[in-house]
Amino acid sequence: MIPCAFDYLLASSAAEAISLVAQHGDEAKLLAGGHSLLPLMKLRLAQPSVLVDVGRLAELRYVRESGDHIAIGALTRHADLERSPVLAQHAPLLALAATHVGDPQVRHRGTIGGSIAHADPASDLPATTLALGATYVAQGPHGTREIPASEFFRGYLTSVLEPDEMLVEIRVPTMQGAGFSFQKFTRRAQDWGIVGVAAWVRGTQSGVALFNMGSTPVLATDVSAALADGASAADAAQLAAAQAEPPSDLSAGREYRTHLAKVLTQRALIEAGAR
Repeated sequence: MIPCAFDYLLASSAAEAISLVAQHGDEAKLLAGGHSLLPLMKLRLAQPSVLVDVGRLAELRYVRESGDHIAIGALTRHADLERSPVLAQHAPLLALAATHVGDPQVRHRGTIGGSIAHADPASDLPATTLALGATYVAQGPHGTREIPASEFFRGYLTSVLEPDEMLVEIRVPTMQGAGFSFQKFTRRAQDWGIVGVAAWVRGTQSGVALFNMGSTPVLATDVSAALADGASAADAAQLAAAQAEPPSDLSAGREYRTHLAKVLTQRALIEAGAR
């Protein structure tokens, strides 16, 4: 289908983009890589009257060490994440997850900030950054604020970002040698995951998040608590869906997704080093 008519504005800085969005209100949308927004516009599920293009803002494209975390500019492309030597050393789970996003064309245009801000519960990177305990930095007309990933997602395609705010940075704690795994079950290699799991394990500490198991990415804290209490990977994985509300759709039913979540979580925990 063809999108509704819209005005196109090219921002030269993050500050200008925020100003333009504030000026046009709810009628404006930020355009980064476009792989999430444009399909919705073609289906007319999203009908913004103004698109503010931020895709050329080099100031928001970086991956760098910053003390105990890795700072990632929101416009860093998926392909940059998978090739980053900084992530390979300090947050390899995120680099691995980036290799599973779409196909090479998508990875060379899509951005981590766009994926997270879109808040699709079936996406790979929102769940992965959630598992890693990331913090998102949003910038608005009144300054910046830091939002824990665990508090960011509110519902299907909905986050706590205000209409006049822009996601500008993702801060991921360094993994400090933790074992990790990314599991994704699909019909075809480039499809959305029917169910997916991102997990890391370091001693009694762990982080496990599921995607496509509810209206938001799901942080499986029950699994981590069980591991901390000495449960085996197999036993802890049985709690994978305890905090989820898996949907039933054309791809899979609720019961099938629940089963998949347990199987994939067990695989992820074992690969990450849990016993």
